[in-house]
Parts: sequence; C-alpha cells; structure tokens
Amino acid sequence: MAAIHVFNGDADGICSLQQLQLSEPCQSPSGATSEPTLVTGVKRDIALVRRVSAEPGDTVTVLDISFDKNRDACLELLERGVSVRYFDHHFPGDIPSHPRLSVHIETLPDKGTSLLVDEYLGGAQRAWAVVGTFGDNFDEAARRAAEPLGLGDADLGVLRELGILINYNSYGERVEDLHFAPAALFRTLAPYADPLAFAREDPAFERLQNGYRDDMALARSAELVQPGPKHSYVVLPAEPWARRVGGVYANELAQAEPEHAHALLTARADGGYVVSVRAPLATRDGADALCRQFDTGGGRKAAAGINLLPAEEMDRFIAAFVEGF
Repeated sequence: MAAIHVFNGDADGICSLQQLQLSEPCQSPSGATSEPTLVTGVKRDIALVRRVSAEPGDTVTVLDISFDKNRDACLELLERGVSVRYFDHHFPGDIPSHPRLSVHIETLPDKGTSLLVDEYLGGAQRAWAVVGTFGDNFDEAARRAAEPLGLGDADLGVLRELGILINYNSYGERVEDLHFAPAALFRTLAPYADPLAFAREDPAFERLQNGYRDDMALARSAELVQPGPKHSYVVLPAEPWARRVGGVYANELAQAEPEHAHALLTARADGGYVVSVRAPLATRDGADALCRQFDTGGGRKAAAGINLLPAEEMDRFIAAFVEGF
C-alpha cells in the first residue's frame, strides 16, 4: 500500500504536509520509514488529483487545494478502491459521502489548512502550523496559534518571514519560474522539526531572502492605481520576477491598507493576465465571489485569483472589483 501526498506548493500546503510527515511518517510494509509519493506544482496549479496514479488499498492525502476543482478525480480514486483524506479551506462545493473519504474542510475567513492539520494533530507540530498560517497572510490567527509556544518577538518574526518566503517561492506560471520546485523545497524542510533551526542552518533560507528582497524592490516601483475610494490595483509585466512576487506583494498591500481591497494583475507571456485579489483585511470576505465570476477564477473569501483574465475583460474585471467591495 502506497502513501501519496497531493499538496499546494505554497506555504500553507507545504507546512500542512510538514506537520503530517513529522507526526505520521510513512512506513514501508517492513516498518521502515519510507518516502511518500509527492504530487504538487506552482501555487495556481490546483487540479492535481487527476495526476495521481494509485492502486486499490493506497492512501491519498490532499492538502490545501479546492475539493470543488478535484471532485471528479477524487471520485474516480474512491471507486478504484483508494482511500482519500482531504484537508482544505477553499470553497468545496458538494462533498459526497463515501466510506473511504475522510474530509476536514472549513471555510472560515482566517483559518487555513495548516491550522486544520494542527487541530487534527492536537497541536503536535504547532511551530510549522504558525509558519504556514503566516504564509497565508493570517497574521492575527498565526500569533494566536503561537501563544502556547512562548516565543519572543524575534523568533516569531523569523517564523513569519519563513512563511512569507515559502509562499513567495510558490508563485509562477511554471516550476522553472521558482527558486525551488515545491517538492524539492518540501524535502529540504522535511528534516527540520523546528522551523527556527531551518532558518538558522539551511542555505535555502538565505537564497529565498535574497530573491524576495530583489523581486519586491521591483514590485514596489510599479504604479498603484485607485479606481475606487477603497480599491487599489497594480499591473506588473510578463517577467519571471513579477510572476514570483505577485501573491506576496498583494499580501503586503493588504497589510498596509487593511480597509482597502487590492488586486494585482501580472501580464502573461501568451496574453492576458494572472490576477491576485485580496479582500480588505478588516472584513476578509468577497474575494472568492468576485473571482468566480470569471472562467478560471477561484480561491477563498479573503484571497482569491484568476488564472487567465483575457485582456479584453480587464475593464469588466475592474468594474466588478470596485462593485464587489
């Protein structure tokens, strides 16, 4: 029986898997620790379950990708005799009842998949849950979750930075845009039960810091447009740095103006835009409803996106953005 892990390549997905692997390491039939099969991709690559090759008796754990976008593939696995365990916080649509399907899905505006896994594990790997929650831009929830750890401000700041950096690494049109392929980054993190030890000891942390610093400097130089009284958006070029920085820069804008809604549109090399939307942090609601008005849109209430917004629909998007918030 094989263990297969399907996870979003962002901070929430990676830190959710890190918690599970530390608490429930995969074992071979002989009892030795074994390497699970990993299925992942860039941040917006969420129709991942269809890539799974599994046999009857195998177990598939899915982390931080929409059930709504993977329902048919999950049903095929279940009918094949595969067990599926699902953790997520995005809009799920209809969830079927099946004896081999275990679902842990909530769509609260400030509770990501890392906190769902933390709850499932009884807080056993809380520091990594905090990292993932910071990475998903849930700062208040992350600080609440960190209280039992008794960390000082400096260490808590390191966990926050690590979450942001892991999340930053997930954005791009393709894996080649990233500093680390998400599966490779997870394997780099995997030996570290303590995320602070990773930040202190592993050269990957410094590599991410340097990339983030350089890319954010370019993003901050772009013009911020305000089409409404509490609305701002920015357009970035079709460059690798812009593809990498889109989500984390949108989070930074949201943190800077918590009463405002923000959108970040990154031009695609083949035309149109990739869109990141952040609802006002004061309400954390409406981003998913806005993005689902467009063919490739989806996400959660506080943060959502559109994988391909045709250039001719930009005016419609801006109008809907202003009206939606």
